[in-house]
Amino acid sequence: MTFLVSGAGLIGTSVALALRAKGANVWLSDHDEATAQLAADLGAGTVVPDLRDAKGIADLAVLAMPPAAVAAALALGQEHGVADVYTDVASVKGLPVRRARELGCDLSSYVPGHPLAGRERHGPAAARADLFLGRTWALCPLPETSPAAVEAVTALVLACGADPVITDPETHDQWVALVSHVPHLVAAAMAARLAPSVVPADALRLAGQGLRDVTRIAAGDSALWTQILSANAGPVAEVLAAVAVDLSAAARALAGVSVETPADVTDLLERGQAGVARIPGKHGGQPRNFTVVQVVIPDQPGELARLFNAAGAAGVNIEDVRIEHSPGLPVGVAELSVRPDQAAALLDAMEAGGWPVRR
Repeated sequence: MTFLVSGAGLIGTSVALALRAKGANVWLSDHDEATAQLAADLGAGTVVPDLRDAKGIADLAVLAMPPAAVAAALALGQEHGVADVYTDVASVKGLPVRRARELGCDLSSYVPGHPLAGRERHGPAAARADLFLGRTWALCPLPETSPAAVEAVTALVLACGADPVITDPETHDQWVALVSHVPHLVAAAMAARLAPSVVPADALRLAGQGLRDVTRIAAGDSALWTQILSANAGPVAEVLAAVAVDLSAAARALAGVSVETPADVTDLLERGQAGVARIPGKHGGQPRNFTVVQVVIPDQPGELARLFNAAGAAGVNIEDVRIEHSPGLPVGVAELSVRPDQAAALLDAMEAGGWPVRR
């Protein structure tokens, strides 16, 4: 198959790179020619100067743009016959579908989609061919969508290494409000407390991995996220209000507390633990318990590579890694998550390599 990726940002370029890695022919288009050219220079495909002169250029077109722009791009592509099948990757589905209906688009060839993958960075330079490996990719075919179109887009998802999940636009928007959109707002609210007018720089010297974990996604593109949240305003508002109720209750319970922890706070913490336990594990499978091995490593070039090579030589697969490093110290702590039955082998390998470990 030949593909057109319209929109050469992080997701679009990552899709193109994943397809190119499979040997597919990929055409690229973007309203900013420099962005499209950068994606092409990265090996993502070949730039199409003008879609109006691109009749029949692709079997499948991927519309990689914010939700509000999808319907117009679909209408343009269909008007000029650039592809047989169309999908999009916007993180909201209701708005593009409504506008596509209003514009009279041919919905039989359109499969609304959304890969549940991303980074806090944006643009083609942040793209990765493996961005979608093991990740969920929602497909929301409409009553009018043809089986052939669904089959073609499903093949695209599988080629990118993702796991296709079929749902409908309304259900999708309700789910992503909970698992994606509100978490971004909560992260932004916490990160906003770190402003110079709120907290002095010296306080941030105490920042550990917990703060970094909670605020990481708040570094995302604010303009793009404003569009996403506005496009899914209703479901987001509902979930956000529920979260606010819990936080307000905790604040009231803690006000004036001197020693004893209020039951309301304990209840929230325990419900939080239960919620974390329900989050799917690696590659979307069932959550798994891993053993964490703490290794003290010098803060110098090549040390992490040496550590990973030692683990590989011992036949140990590192499932996850976190690094705790206090500013000004010459060492850090690498927390390596492995299967419990591999922990002893990893500890032996680390000690043999000269790293202090915690047994």
